[in-house]
Formats: sequence, C-alpha cells, structure tokens
Amino acid sequence: MNAWRRTALISGVLGLLGVAMSAPVYADTPQISIMVGGITKLIYLPARLTQELGYFKDEGLNVELLSQPAGVDAENELLAGAVQAVVGFYDHTIDLQSKGKEIKAIVVFGQVPGEVEMVASKQADTLKSMGDVKGKTLGVTGLGSSTSFLTQYLAQQKGVPSTQYTMLPVGADNSFIAAIKQGRIDAGMTTEPTVSHLLATGEARVLVDMRTLDGTRAALGGTYPASSLYVQGTWAETHKPEAAKLARAFVRTMQFIHTHTAEEIAAKMPADYYGGDKQMYVNAIKASLPMYTSDGKMPADGPDTVLKVLSAYNASVKGKHIDLSKTYTNDFVN
Repeated sequence: MNAWRRTALISGVLGLLGVAMSAPVYADTPQISIMVGGITKLIYLPARLTQELGYFKDEGLNVELLSQPAGVDAENELLAGAVQAVVGFYDHTIDLQSKGKEIKAIVVFGQVPGEVEMVASKQADTLKSMGDVKGKTLGVTGLGSSTSFLTQYLAQQKGVPSTQYTMLPVGADNSFIAAIKQGRIDAGMTTEPTVSHLLATGEARVLVDMRTLDGTRAALGGTYPASSLYVQGTWAETHKPEAAKLARAFVRTMQFIHTHTAEEIAAKMPADYYGGDKQMYVNAIKASLPMYTSDGKMPADGPDTVLKVLSAYNASVKGKHIDLSKTYTNDFVN
C-alpha cells in the first residue's frame, strides 16, 4: 500500500472515531535529518523558518532538524552518514573536495557570509582593523570552521600571518558573548542576533561587516556565497526526488523572506529564539535581510571568490585543482 493510500485509510478511520488530523501522516516516508551549524544563527534562519511555515510537510517530507555549534562538526556528521544534509557554509564543499570527498550545495541561502568581526569595546582604541590583531586572541566558532577560514584571510590581507595571533574556538550565541565579557577573546567572528546583542549592550563594536554585498566585496573582493544546504554527491544522485522536494521547500522560504517584513518573519519563529527581546531580534533580521538569496541559486561569481579565499592560505586547497562545477548544482532549485 502506498503512503497516500495509507494516509487516506488512517484519515478515514480517525474520522469515524471523531479524531481530527492536523497534518497528513507519511507512514512510508523516511526521515531526512539535517544538521544545522548553529540553528539559532540568522545566517541559517531558512532551516527553522521552513519548518515553521510547514513547507517540508507540504512537500511530503519528514524532516528532523538537529544543531551543532560549529559548521565543521556538522560536516563531520554528514561524512559519517549520521545525517543526510547539512545547513552550513558552502566553502566546506571546496575544502572537502581537496580531501577527496564530493559534497554538493543544492540550495544557497546566503549570497554573503553574514559574518561580522566584532572587537571588544575595551580593545577598540588599539584594535582598529585586522592589521592590529598581532598578539591578540580571536574568537571563532570552531577550528577548521568557516569563521576560522575567513579570520585568517582577513588578517592575511592586512599583512598579519596566522602565526602572529591565536584563534580560540568559542562557539556562538551565549558562549561567544561570554567570551567577550570575560575577556577571553579580544575580537571574534560571529553573526546575528549575537551582533545586535553586543551592540545593544555596548560590549563590542563592529570591525569588519560582511552582512551586505558592499561590505563583503570590500572585505573579500567579491560575492561570497555562504549559508547553504549541502549533501553528499552520491545522495543527490540516488535521492533526486527528495533533493528536489527539499529545494522546492527552501526556495519557497527564500521567496517568503523577500516578500515579508522583519516583523512578519520574527512572528513565525519560536519565542525562545529572541530570548525575551523580540525587538532586538526584529532589528537583527532587518540587518540580515540583504544577505539572503531570493531564489536559492548560486551567484555566478561566488564560487571563484570562495576558492580564492581558501587558496590563499588553506594548505588542503592551495595548489590543488578544484572542479567548482562539482561543488554545487542549481538543477534542483531550477
């Protein structure tokens, strides 16, 4: 018996018993587990928003969202086969190809990183650019994560090699805020809504802003696609219907983001995401809106910029031939 017939039969039985069904039952639908590299980060907003809008269910998908504080940990879960997909940074697909793994981004959420290098207010008088980080401790979500890639590139562009400062993995959200407050890091890379929180409390200031196209181009020299949905290449080939359904659900969400206000988007999210300060969360969404794609497609100049950044210092990528066409596909969002 197929899933839809079974659903109809269950619906009929429950109807006779006077039990209402709020959503279809997909008894034969396998669960798709998606690991998110920090589910409360606004760079990854589309993951939870798609679930809240009911778009996974509309596609007949049974999706479980999981969270890891750093993208590199989420990547490891994918490679181990513990999850079918990851919501993380596109640059992992390039890094992994250099290590013989074929990972593909099938939906792109962010045309820019959405990352901000924040400097602790106590350090702001002496740490005025990435050229001043010599001898400093810089916070990243995790060693080998996208924030560590970007931190090293920004410092190197200002003439400071990675041997002249320390990178400390401090995670995101509250753990990042605590690291700033306690003076364990002098500056660090984080995202919204943590950025808005630190600005509101006066505990940190913006050093490098990559939430907009202009800011990203100034810092990195081009469009830098970042947050995306990526899967193992073999999974995309053997699960084309599921991949297409995931892509459709996420593209609907990207269109929702571009046709609704920050207030309307915030209203769809769980209350614990804004931790008692909804207005700050709304402000953080407003600041983040320029980073989202409207169609889930890879920006034409994006992969080359990301490869340039990684090739500048990443020993795994430097000097290697990378076939960028194997790191993403627009087939499913098309």
